[in-house]
Amino acid sequence: MKPLRILALMHEDLVPPEDASGHDLADADWKMEFDVTVSLKKLGHEVHNLGVGGDLGVIRKAIDERQPHIVLNLLEHFHGVPVFDQNVVSYLELLRIPYTGCNPRGLMLARDKGLSKKLLAYHRIPVPEFTVFPIGRNKIRRPKRLQFPLIVKSLTREASTGISQASVVEDDAKLAERVRFMHDTFATDAIVERYVEGRELYVGVLGNQRLQVFPVWELLFTKMPDELWHIATDRVKWSRVYQKMRGIKTAAAKHLPEGMPEHIQHLCRRIYRTLDLSGYARIDLRLDAQGKVYVLEANPNPQLAYGEDFAESAELSGIAYPDLLQRIVNLGLRWRPDRSV
Repeated sequence: MKPLRILALMHEDLVPPEDASGHDLADADWKMEFDVTVSLKKLGHEVHNLGVGGDLGVIRKAIDERQPHIVLNLLEHFHGVPVFDQNVVSYLELLRIPYTGCNPRGLMLARDKGLSKKLLAYHRIPVPEFTVFPIGRNKIRRPKRLQFPLIVKSLTREASTGISQASVVEDDAKLAERVRFMHDTFATDAIVERYVEGRELYVGVLGNQRLQVFPVWELLFTKMPDELWHIATDRVKWSRVYQKMRGIKTAAAKHLPEGMPEHIQHLCRRIYRTLDLSGYARIDLRLDAQGKVYVLEANPNPQLAYGEDFAESAELSGIAYPDLLQRIVNLGLRWRPDRSV
């Protein structure tokens, strides 16, 4: 394996320290950035970390100075705007520099949950019934086809931003209140979809044109009271105290109906290709009591920290963490904006 010069783009406040001793890595906000870059260094690569805020000039300057073979894209937003990450990737393409992760077209399609659901529904991929309430709409009127309970989310934000137990609503007054909360608090359009009661499943996909689909993973609520909604709220995803209290964990999905794992993996291949994704992604789904699968969303460039869902499911497929990162780098080197290879 040839050592590479890698320029790692990450948010300014997530650049890990040179020496992590004395830090509780499990609780560090920069755990993913640390895990990824340190692992690549151990593989023999020269990795330079670059904190990025809202200035493309620092990226251009670092590329001119470092002459990297590839840019490692660990950004989730740019200038504080989640959907702007696709523009950074477009900029890298204009500079003719290879990069890891998803292409700008795939990022655009997947980031907009309404647009992605329309595309998936057109291709007869099952999604919950939904509607979108843009910012500025004075009246929140529920279409009759949408039956309660409903769940209210940000149209474009990820990582469970704004999702809490109050996100699931059971009457029109609570629906209007939650939609306005999303508008006012997060300055984002709101997507409202039918709440699907059932098991929450995640599936990792790796590749450009040739795809590898990892085993079906499940979010488990082992101590969650029945009166609470079993959903991936902000606290479920990010609060270790809450996770311990409610028995929140993820693991390979067990006791799925016969043939269901293969069906779900095939569905995820279709989703990945329909949304023109590349590099790597995680698909979120729900399996209801009747055995029907619904697609919630596709997440390009998901969490890559060691021990997180994507890396854990890859390891179950026989891909050790350093090898997973190397494959992601290799996919970035082979990607061409005008065609996938």
